[in-house]
Amino acid sequence: MTLEIVQWTAKEGQEVDFEEAFSKAQGYLSQAEGYISHRFLKCIENSRKYVLLVEWSHIEAHTEQFQGSELYQEYRSLIKPYYEEGATLNHYEQIE
Repeated sequence: MTLEIVQWTAKEGQEVDFEEAFSKAQGYLSQAEGYISHRFLKCIENSRKYVLLVEWSHIEAHTEQFQGSELYQEYRSLIKPYYEEGATLNHYEQIE
């Protein structure tokens, strides 16, 4: 299992729009081959900051299958207008 962690900052005044766009976009995410689950979180201290945690069956399910798909293009086109450049994305695996 691979855990993808994305950190976004919503554009000033676009928090509600970003949340609404993600609400629609998550339907595309959850259809991806190798997708297991996700959580979309909003920061308590800074209402413009968000974290997305996505569990994938393996890293290629995200980096090759999803990101190379039409589902990804639809997903990204919905949310991209509402977050600032400089989002971070990393993948993690359990070591125990």
